[in-house]
Amino acid sequence: MNNAIEIRGLVKRFPAFTLGPIDITVPKGAIYGLIGPNGAGKTTTIDLLFGIGKNDAGTIRIFNYDHAKQEVEMKLHTAYVSPILNFNVWKTIGKLLRFVRGFYPTWDDAYCAKLMGIFELSPQMPIQTLSFGSKTRLSVLLALSRRPDVLVLDEPTTGLDAVSKQQVFAELLKTVEDGEHSVLISSHALSDIERFADHVGMIKNGKMLFEARMDEIADRYRFAEFSVSNTSAFEKREGLTITRKVDNRIFALLDLRRTTQDWLQTNGAQQLSLTRVTLEDVFITLAKEKEAPCAA
Repeated sequence: MNNAIEIRGLVKRFPAFTLGPIDITVPKGAIYGLIGPNGAGKTTTIDLLFGIGKNDAGTIRIFNYDHAKQEVEMKLHTAYVSPILNFNVWKTIGKLLRFVRGFYPTWDDAYCAKLMGIFELSPQMPIQTLSFGSKTRLSVLLALSRRPDVLVLDEPTTGLDAVSKQQVFAELLKTVEDGEHSVLISSHALSDIERFADHVGMIKNGKMLFEARMDEIADRYRFAEFSVSNTSAFEKREGLTITRKVDNRIFALLDLRRTTQDWLQTNGAQQLSLTRVTLEDVFITLAKEKEAPCAA
């Protein structure tokens, strides 16, 4: 199996919200960023990945293990870093480590000790006195020390300063170096995702808007600015998300897979200029759009 995670046709229905159907592919050796506005369905997707709730349709496979039929095998190969960090019952970091390591035959004591130094933690530290950022680093340490094939992180940079972020992402990059281990990150920290992830998928209102390699995003989208005599041909054009109009001047996000520069000019766009975009530019534009078009 060439993919670490394969989600196909996943659907979960709630009274006021429906997730899916969505497809997500996380290749082996990839750091994959799952992005989207609050309430888009990111956490629901991760919950279903780990069997928290039952999907109404679709399949989830991790390293070819079915998440429902082979739950134990799947979870032995997967680690999860949650934004909910409550370790106080174990009193000290050392007691917590001794408890957790017993469940995982792949636990790496030497790597754990190395991470303790990098993350500035020690077994003697009382957990109750740790800052939120220190608890986040501890949670990442627990997950990485298991040497999982797939590491899933939900908002892993919350509470981390710039130095701590760099330390965490440096270890994540080392994790995927061999091409066999993979990382899925759900995060609002778009600059971090753009810098460290090599694949990205955006979800909105329970639907996938796009999924691509990070370099494809830079090649696919442009900000377009042009003048027209009649706006009607442009207002509902697939692949053209208009952000504002000033008199006869249109400002828009252009998806070059759906609408080309030649099409714009053939239909009367004049004084056309195109500029490159960042992941944050694409996210903000599509997140604000009322009816964002789905893209393959």
